[in-house]
Amino acid sequence: MQSPGSLLRFQVSRLRRHHALEHATLQILARRNPHLTLAGYSDLRGFWIIGKVDTQDLQEAVDEALLRLRGGDYALAVHPNCGTNFAVSGLLAGSAAWLAMLGSGEGWRKKLDRLPVVVTLATLALIIARPLGPLLQARLTTEAQPGNLAVRAIYCYENGHLLVHRVLTRH
Repeated sequence: MQSPGSLLRFQVSRLRRHHALEHATLQILARRNPHLTLAGYSDLRGFWIIGKVDTQDLQEAVDEALLRLRGGDYALAVHPNCGTNFAVSGLLAGSAAWLAMLGSGEGWRKKLDRLPVVVTLATLALIIARPLGPLLQARLTTEAQPGNLAVRAIYCYENGHLLVHRVLTRH
């Protein structure tokens, strides 16, 4: 029987591999069709692709993504529009703004006087976040080495104008 710690490590590793494959797939699809608007979401069973993409095109992109990740193209695992980047930016900028307002006292005038400091610190935080978000993706939220990850099935769901694909994997 697995210990709770080893089970958690296995699940985190699986999620990170799915996240990397999701990113790599989205980047390949974007290079093939730069006007395509897609979003993705990874979980323990695989990942979801939301947007109007042909199932066969998605299958080919997933296959290429796996092949390229296995070949060492690890940069595909880091996506510029990943939620990790947005979360890091929001956390750093929000924290900087909060710090700038500490001790500002009561009243709108005193708070308004701090606005240049708030903007400056939030801007510096956003500058720091730009390289930090992708670094956290590469080291924490994705695992670019897919190991024995394989695609089990891809299902397409359509509800009106919403098209969603479910990519299921096995390890």
